[in-house]
Amino acid sequence: MINNDAYIFLNGTFTKNLEFYNSLNINKNNIFCADGGAKKAIELNITPTEVWGDFDSLTSEEINWLKNKNVKLITFNVEKDFTDGELLIQYVSSLNFNKIYVIGGIGGRLDHELTNINLMFKYKNIIFKEEKEELFSISKEFTLNNLKGCTVSFIPFSDYVTDLTLKGFKYPLNNHILYRGDSTCMSNIIIENTGEIFFSSGKLLCSLNY
Repeated sequence: MINNDAYIFLNGTFTKNLEFYNSLNINKNNIFCADGGAKKAIELNITPTEVWGDFDSLTSEEINWLKNKNVKLITFNVEKDFTDGELLIQYVSSLNFNKIYVIGGIGGRLDHELTNINLMFKYKNIIFKEEKEELFSISKEFTLNNLKGCTVSFIPFSDYVTDLTLKGFKYPLNNHILYRGDSTCMSNIIIENTGEIFFSSGKLLCSLNY
């Protein structure tokens, strides 16, 4: 079956564990990089579909490598209203992939990291994937399947999240109000084959640790 997921390489931190990249089952036609992420892709001998940026992070040798692989290069000015990462996510989001996995979206400059995390609430189906963790926004009715034993944290990204209910977790909740800054929902554990999350209003980020 064709993998209709996209993979975006940004300019954050990357694990050195090659097994992680091998496990991604990347569709080679759906790889998009900001210019800093392209450096990591080249290191891994992964050929991107497209690379976006001002290319200040790449050497002339790396740019030539991409050109020789017929990679589409989209050039921006250094001065612009949006980050390379957002421009790329915005574009890939318009292509109707099932899911968009962002690699290297965490780490690096803190201002970029915080901006990247907020993009999960601006664009749909964005998952920030690390070696042992995934970050994603969740809808008002959401189910985590076949993840029994995994550690999960829920972080409010609005002033409050109302009527938060957790079922199938070690620490269940029923119609709880979770306020911005609360640590109530940190390091919960899924104890059933299905973890169910419900809430009425607000924005909620899920951190899933394997």
